[in-house]
Amino acid sequence: MAKTAKNPLTAKKGLSANAWTTIAIVVAAVLVIGGVLVFNRGDDAAPAPGSIPADVLRKPDSNVLIQASDTKVTIVEFLDYQCPVCESYYQNVTKKLEQDYSGKITFVTRNFPLQMHPLAIPAAKAAEAASLQGKYREMYDKLYGDYRGWAISTDGQNVSDDTARTQTKFEAYAQELGLDVAKFRTDAASPAVQQRIDQDTADGQKAGITGTPTIFVNGSKFSPTGQTYDAIAEQLRGQVDGALDS
Repeated sequence: MAKTAKNPLTAKKGLSANAWTTIAIVVAAVLVIGGVLVFNRGDDAAPAPGSIPADVLRKPDSNVLIQASDTKVTIVEFLDYQCPVCESYYQNVTKKLEQDYSGKITFVTRNFPLQMHPLAIPAAKAAEAASLQGKYREMYDKLYGDYRGWAISTDGQNVSDDTARTQTKFEAYAQELGLDVAKFRTDAASPAVQQRIDQDTADGQKAGITGTPTIFVNGSKFSPTGQTYDAIAEQLRGQVDGALDS
């Protein structure tokens, strides 16, 4: 079976950080001037529902953004906090999905930091350390809500590799969220947190993931075909609604 065209809105292993950030900046500029943002299909045809084992997509202690009382619909997103496309999905697709489907679906997130993003692992560690104090969702919102404050270099041209600035930012977020900052710092550097990230990454590889964001709805890979973020959001909602009504 021939593969579908590659999706430019999924960050891939192997691209340089500068190249991908340049793409993101160009995309943003196109949006600002009212141009048309073009999406292609995902890397491969979506696997059949349930074809990926549930325990690969989700562990009992995986981080959850919203939780339904039943298990009828579960979304799992593998993400990279420094990925500009993941941030764009957060702003244009998934944040509103969380709000509109709160109590109706379960939304799980897994770490899949890419090598091209030097601060992806520190960011994942910050999220996991906040989770240990019961503030995962709040830190998740901080990381994407202030993305340019830590993920992009001060010249605005490249993804940042400034670990010192990032550490200061993350600890400021922890303080704003009322966390024990000393514990946060210790947990972020702990082998246990690194093991959680490694487990997520290993599971993502088992699921055939090569880029971020990658989303599954009830075990079926979501393959966006829309020409705009609004169209992609509508497509994802249609898949969720179909699962809810089945």
